[in-house]
Amino acid sequence: MAETQLSQDAPWRTRPLPIAEHGLIGDLRSVALVGSDGTIDWYCCPAFDAPSVFAAILDSERGGAFELAATVSARTKQFYFPDTNVLITRFFTEDGVGEVQDFMPVSAESTEPSEAGRHRLIRRVLCVRGTVPFRARVAPRFDYGAAPHTLSMLGDTALFESPDMSLALTATVPLESDGVDACADFKLAEGETAVFALDQVGDQVAPRGCARAEAERQFAATVAYWRRWLSQSRYRGRWREMVHRSALTLKLLTYAPTGAIVAAPTTSLPERIGGERNWDYRYVWVRDAAFCVYALLRLGFSGEAAAFMRFLTTHISPGDGRASGPLQIMYGIDGRTDLPERELRHLSGHQGSAPVRVGNAAADQLQLDIYGALIDSIYLYDKWAQPISSDQWDDVCQLVDWVCDHWDQPDEGVWETRGGRQNFLYSRLMCWVAIERAIRLATRRGLPADHRRWRQSRDTIYRRIMDRGWSPRRRAFVQHEGDDVLDASVLMMPLAKFIAPTDPKWLSTLDALTEELVSDSLVYRYDPQASPDGVRGDEGTFSICSFWYVEALVRAGRLEEARLAFEKMLTYANHLGLYAEEIGRTGEQQGNFPQAFTHLSLISAAFNLDRALG
Repeated sequence: MAETQLSQDAPWRTRPLPIAEHGLIGDLRSVALVGSDGTIDWYCCPAFDAPSVFAAILDSERGGAFELAATVSARTKQFYFPDTNVLITRFFTEDGVGEVQDFMPVSAESTEPSEAGRHRLIRRVLCVRGTVPFRARVAPRFDYGAAPHTLSMLGDTALFESPDMSLALTATVPLESDGVDACADFKLAEGETAVFALDQVGDQVAPRGCARAEAERQFAATVAYWRRWLSQSRYRGRWREMVHRSALTLKLLTYAPTGAIVAAPTTSLPERIGGERNWDYRYVWVRDAAFCVYALLRLGFSGEAAAFMRFLTTHISPGDGRASGPLQIMYGIDGRTDLPERELRHLSGHQGSAPVRVGNAAADQLQLDIYGALIDSIYLYDKWAQPISSDQWDDVCQLVDWVCDHWDQPDEGVWETRGGRQNFLYSRLMCWVAIERAIRLATRRGLPADHRRWRQSRDTIYRRIMDRGWSPRRRAFVQHEGDDVLDASVLMMPLAKFIAPTDPKWLSTLDALTEELVSDSLVYRYDPQASPDGVRGDEGTFSICSFWYVEALVRAGRLEEARLAFEKMLTYANHLGLYAEEIGRTGEQQGNFPQAFTHLSLISAAFNLDRALG
């Protein structure tokens, strides 16, 4: 649990909370970040990649927020209602204890289709001991704080209207208007509750209040939904709580209408405070989503894997005529391919970390590794869930044929460098994976394939990596051909079954990585000074690499080292068990939050370490 001390002037604050001081709620369409002081600092409506309504995490003055906290000095603690994505923030004051239950209903659509467009966000306030005074301020700032809005008070409803969206706030306590924002001051005694509900409204959805009884029903239904979903998990290992929190987080990053899985639900949270490595991750990276499928299948969640397979077939299948060229590396949650990147200069950025970006220019990059991640996920789905269709196999064949023709091109690589294309080892490795998994699938299922050509390309890639990816001077596999720079992405070599985890060349590589890129179990991707990537500034350690490192140690038989490294990594999670993309020098979370990459690799590391320990 987090513990935060709120001063008497709460809930007003002038600087955003650190990234780690947040929890996540969502409805499988969008999410909200709730700070440990009770403030919603990030919310995009009605979808992950829609413009923000609350973005105080990127600019306290212009971003907008939904503040809700005790008005007296208080300590706060935050936790998830067990086995759910319902978030509880507790306020401990001198005269009593209160709590805010934050959730977005995910069960209503099955019984009330007309409510689908509401995207309701419920904040249920309870006094559990004594008395507690509260204050709320709802200050939406539409279109990333760039669009003006009007506020109308209609009885017990506050209606916020901007050119492109309208939101209705209803409450069971009196609301007041200051012309732009809606506020409420109220005091609760033990056993009393208050409810705030924020809805998107429009032609098809009219404002509608949320009575206390309805909020209680929605709370119970939402709890039941998450517990029912989590009950499918087959994991019974040592780290069940952290693994299940990671699974629940990955589920929150799923866009239910299409089966898309976003890399993270935020944009421009910095990889280093004050730096410019700030990117928009609210899209479907083929690589990230494919790895998510692996992690979820490991736990028994085949429904999410099936939904992503449908997304692939519908939106990025080579059968749509694009087989003659490379797949795009990322897509919108609705499958769109146009993701232009622009800077929002009116926002100051998280703790002054500018620029704030929306869209992502990396969509136009060539990243050959995505084929390996994609076809590996299809192979595992066919093996662990259900056989792929004949049309899907035709798509796989087209992808593999394209890889056979183009694997030897330089590209921007897995880390999306902006310093020019290179012959990255990881890209070669994952092209090998793409072909090798397709051969396995064809052989097991007896499916038609150009075996001779595929095997020849697979073996040529293997020899190329062993000849040009190995540095005799460093006694290690390196980042790209023609240099001696180390890169943590090569940790995937034994994980992908390219090389035996006890091969002398691999063990020498593992030792070199440990010496140069590992710091207290945390792993840097590479040294940007030794290998310029086209972006200024340094970054923190990359958490997916830290969990890859754990797995590499496991497979090398170094179980004591692996377990210690894994346990250390768990101490870097935030108070709710959530991780951003990176970890800074003093243990702070950096980058977009929470990060699918980190949580899926935690699941994989926990699963394999637990199995090895017996």
